[in-house]
Amino acid sequence: MTRYPQVAAFSGDENTIRVVGHRGARGILPENSIVGFDFALSIGVDLLEFDVLLSRDDIPVITHNHEFHGSAVRGADGAFLNGEHPRVASLTMAEIERFDIGRLNADTEYGRRFPDQAQMDGVRVPRLGELLQLVSQPRYAAACLMLELKSDPDLAQDSAVRERIVSVICRDVREAKLADRTLLHSFDWALLAECRRQAPDMPLSFLTQLQENEHDVGEDSSILVTPDFSNPDISVPDEVSKAGGSLWCPHFSELGANDLAQARELGLAVAAWTVNEPDDIEAMIDLRVDAIVTDYPGRVQQRLSERGFRWRR
Repeated sequence: MTRYPQVAAFSGDENTIRVVGHRGARGILPENSIVGFDFALSIGVDLLEFDVLLSRDDIPVITHNHEFHGSAVRGADGAFLNGEHPRVASLTMAEIERFDIGRLNADTEYGRRFPDQAQMDGVRVPRLGELLQLVSQPRYAAACLMLELKSDPDLAQDSAVRERIVSVICRDVREAKLADRTLLHSFDWALLAECRRQAPDMPLSFLTQLQENEHDVGEDSSILVTPDFSNPDISVPDEVSKAGGSLWCPHFSELGANDLAQARELGLAVAAWTVNEPDDIEAMIDLRVDAIVTDYPGRVQQRLSERGFRWRR
């Protein structure tokens, strides 16, 4: 289907639907943490999705929001953050490492979304390099990465910022010799265009979400940086293909059989995000998507196994 081996890793077949650990295994372990990534890999989930931002001193760090919130971040005193939200881009790596992301605050709406997540201490925001080192181990030689480049809405129009983000992140991936196991993934299509310019050897994965759909509570919204596809005459798979995409990653609720068939005709792999509830998992299996992005990889593995599907070849 494509010359990129990492896209083949995210592509299913008649007997295989891939499982992608969303932020590791957010449903049961701290999100975007090395312990969560290691767990997902250890249970045979070879595909990881995660978010990358830059610190003030240009260190790529794995975290979703542009600000640290008290729903999931504690300070050096062990208390959940209260009041002002520190901005990742304004903090050095040394400052970021003082925060603890090992617990959720059950007094917040976001914290209550994942009641089964383990509560841990001493879990730090990882550098991208730490995850690259983990998947470089021989036992994880099959692992591939869906690396989401996060776009700051306040700076999304600044081409110099885009160039720096892509350059720094791709440098780390190349130095780890993992370019052939990495997809560059984003809601910001301008950022992906910069990826195509700087890293033509790494395939592009286009995230989409319709403008009318609400963002998840406690999380930065993608609406300000993603293209508007509300016009019913627009074919999203066609737009992804024209933009140079190898993989399309729509929200599962926005994916139908016709769009999936068109994506396949265009040679796109399709990974649906973020699929957690049993009925939604079943619906994506019925559609025969290539990959299911989920906070509960074990839950998806179980449904696939029950229905006679594999998630690894």
